[in-house]
Amino acid sequence: MADDASFANPDVLTAAAQGRLRTIIERIERLEEDKAAIATDIKEVFAEAKGEGYDVKVLRKVVRIRKQDKAKRLEEEAILDLYLSAIGEI
Repeated sequence: MADDASFANPDVLTAAAQGRLRTIIERIERLEEDKAAIATDIKEVFAEAKGEGYDVKVLRKVVRIRKQDKAKRLEEEAILDLYLSAIGEI
């Protein structure tokens, strides 16, 4: 059975495999950079909305709700209403 330390040795991978691995890692790194830039852009939009008087917490909830399937969302809302009613909250 191969020793786990052997995977750290670059001689274990062929030159082609090493090149492919490097390409995959570089793509992941670029995507991580893109993701960070997008997160910054989103943060700026929320800050802009807050500056205009919008409630950021509610905006985040609206975005989350809009991602959901409408039928699933309606079902969850009905169950939530049922539970709140059962404990006397509504």
